[in-house]
Amino acid sequence: MACLSLFPCRRLAYALLLACATGVAGNAPAQGRTLERIRASGEVVIGHRESSLPMSYLAGGVPMGYSVDVCLRIAQALARHLQLREHRVRYRVVTSSSRFDAIEKGEVDLECGSTTNTAARRQRVAFTIAHFIASSRIVVRSARPYERIEDLDRKTVASTAGTTNIESLAREAAMKSIQLRIEPAKDHAEGFGWVVDGKVEGFAMDDVLLYGLRASHARPQDLKVIGKPMTIEPYAVAFERGNAELKAVVDAELRRLIHTRELHRLYDKWFMSPIPPHGINLGMRMPHLLVDSLKYPTDYVPQ
Repeated sequence: MACLSLFPCRRLAYALLLACATGVAGNAPAQGRTLERIRASGEVVIGHRESSLPMSYLAGGVPMGYSVDVCLRIAQALARHLQLREHRVRYRVVTSSSRFDAIEKGEVDLECGSTTNTAARRQRVAFTIAHFIASSRIVVRSARPYERIEDLDRKTVASTAGTTNIESLAREAAMKSIQLRIEPAKDHAEGFGWVVDGKVEGFAMDDVLLYGLRASHARPQDLKVIGKPMTIEPYAVAFERGNAELKAVVDAELRRLIHTRELHRLYDKWFMSPIPPHGINLGMRMPHLLVDSLKYPTDYVPQ
């Protein structure tokens, strides 16, 4: 049909462009794939980790942790937003290397692990307001005379493949003219195990995860965390990019958790109390950087 005037043609072109951009037409709601999947299935898929204690890990085959608890609250908020009478949560294991692919492929709706919000990653996924702030350091055997990264010159240090830590470790070594052989591990448990077994001299990872791995070891005193923080790591839940409706719901829920101090209670549960499977207590008070960031909640992270 020919347009009878320029103005209606422009409106029609805009409407068609909007329909293509959102993947909807007619009167269908303008929402992204994640919300459509959840509405159709009544199911929220949470991507979790196996050994990121206390953030996201398995105990007795059950996914749990601080990040997982945060995601369970977000799942409830999504169900309320979509006006679902009931909803289910299904868990799917992801790794440092597979987590963003899983989001982009629609295999998980929320990635709930120990994931840092970075500019490069924001090209692939979106992030919520940060719910934790860590820093990258190194765990070594206590019997070794290492206290700084400089002490590891010409040694082999592991870090988990697909993490910001393996990049920051190489950057820190180059900046300080230290020669390190960096060995990528498939996950945190493998890299930490290499230190315990003496296969490498150190394992670089976020401090909270190092303390969790150390506390879970049969002889925690045999291991120590060394060095000054190499990075600041704002942890956030990752999800589908370019979905404004989804982004609004998850950020509103994070703000609710913060303002009601429910997030603080979850923090105390996982960092200041005995946790499964062995009843260890990390005794890790909320970092000052996190305390300050929660006063003014934002998903903004500098480049």
